[in-house]
Amino acid sequence: VQLQASGGGLVQAGGSLRLSCAASGRTFMMYAMAWFRQAPGKEREFVVAINWSGISPRYADSVKGRFTISRDNAKNTVYLQMNSMKPEDTAIYYCAYGVYTGVYSVYEKGYNYWGQGTLVTVSS
Repeated sequence: VQLQASGGGLVQAGGSLRLSCAASGRTFMMYAMAWFRQAPGKEREFVVAINWSGISPRYADSVKGRFTISRDNAKNTVYLQMNSMKPEDTAIYYCAYGVYTGVYSVYEKGYNYWGQGTLVTVSS
């Protein structure tokens, strides 16, 4: 599976961005896709995950109510709509892909494949 992330950029605080992550290759029917992020000098952290059904995605507390994940199975693509952005959202955002086991993993080891990362910068 190959993942191609896109959509990062520079935005002012309070603004919005939409990230995309397209999966290609031998994709799974029952998959989970997630976004993690890594801010400068910090460890990579979980942001949100969604499975093939789109039901009940899991969000990190820090982004609940501001970020929305969605998926288009026909395009093997997941989208992350980020609204009301804050300077602390500044990070490299990575999409991840794996088999959905019935529980969303918030850990990197829960995903087998990773995209190259896309930089999001939120200015104050």
